[in-house]
Amino acid sequence: MRKIGVKSVLRILMGSAMVFAGIAHLSFKRKEFQAQVPRWLPTDQKTMDLTVLSSGITEITLGLLMILWKEKRITTGLMLALFYVLIFPGNISQYQNKIDAFSLDSDTKRFVRLLFQPVLIYGALWTTGADKYLIEKCDFQKCLKN
Repeated sequence: MRKIGVKSVLRILMGSAMVFAGIAHLSFKRKEFQAQVPRWLPTDQKTMDLTVLSSGITEITLGLLMILWKEKRITTGLMLALFYVLIFPGNISQYQNKIDAFSLDSDTKRFVRLLFQPVLIYGALWTTGADKYLIEKCDFQKCLKN
């Protein structure tokens, strides 16, 4: 029987959490996710709902890819990390605009949540091996000089 390592378990957990969050976007937490739509986007109901629905579909897709697509694991990790970067402005907006959602009903709670985004980004990279890929494929010394 094949052993499952820590990275695999965490990758599957991240993928499962993404699928769950995506389902929540599409159904029972739809209104709360609208609270995270950045206020620099149009705030009419249709635009906010479209943003929540499209991000929910993206989350389900990325979550399933994290769990199932072994051949493209690094690509999936890079895509998920990028997704986490792209949704971060919504978390910042929730903090800046003092919007209560998901039991984040104080500035302290909303700020602490911001600190977890880099953890998610690194988790997506580490659990898929995308972190090593970036280190091996990118000449960071050269990048730093430019």
